[in-house]
Amino acid sequence: MMKGVPYLVTVAILALVFSLASAYDPSPLQDFCVAINNTDSAVFVNGKFCKDPAYVTANDFFFPGLNIPGNTAANKLGSSVNLVNVDKLPGLNTLGISLARLDFAPYGLNPPHIHPRGTELLVVMEGTLLVGFVTSNPNKLFTKVLNKGDVFVFPIGLIHFQFNIGQTNVVAFAGLSSQNPGLITIANAVFGSNPPINTDVLAKAFQLDKNVVDYLQKQF
Repeated sequence: MMKGVPYLVTVAILALVFSLASAYDPSPLQDFCVAINNTDSAVFVNGKFCKDPAYVTANDFFFPGLNIPGNTAANKLGSSVNLVNVDKLPGLNTLGISLARLDFAPYGLNPPHIHPRGTELLVVMEGTLLVGFVTSNPNKLFTKVLNKGDVFVFPIGLIHFQFNIGQTNVVAFAGLSSQNPGLITIANAVFGSNPPINTDVLAKAFQLDKNVVDYLQKQF
């Protein structure tokens, strides 16, 4: 009888590990958990404290202003992303979803990046975008030109980009499968980390002269 106990314990541990490994944002066990930043009358859930339901209002589920174009001139790449995640819309807490408005000046670029915690579903409202993502090794590129009304999905954790190939502005909206999908912009992370990655490491990894690496690090 005792010989079966270690087996049952092993199975239970494996089941727990697999259940944790397959989870992203937790599924809510209540109608909502409006996030707050202090501990008054609160319960800690998914990295956020929950507001007492008695004090929740409609404004906790409301965010205005996505009709306003982003300031693409403020970004040297000619793009602007207004992400509505749990930090801006407290009612998103535990609901596993967020939203972004993307604006592109002519030839504006949202550079290669990843969302470590969310899949992205993009719909173009105005203009023309060249979009694409790259798989894990052996790094196959999937790319498509999108026009008004077209939809494209970027799988979770994969490098992807959007580029305005037209001479007019582009407006797009993206839904993401996390209340806080995260963002890692590849060039910024590699060449703009703080403290910087060792020059010898980057020179060897990218097969570049160290002077080129020095130049690139100064750009970020």
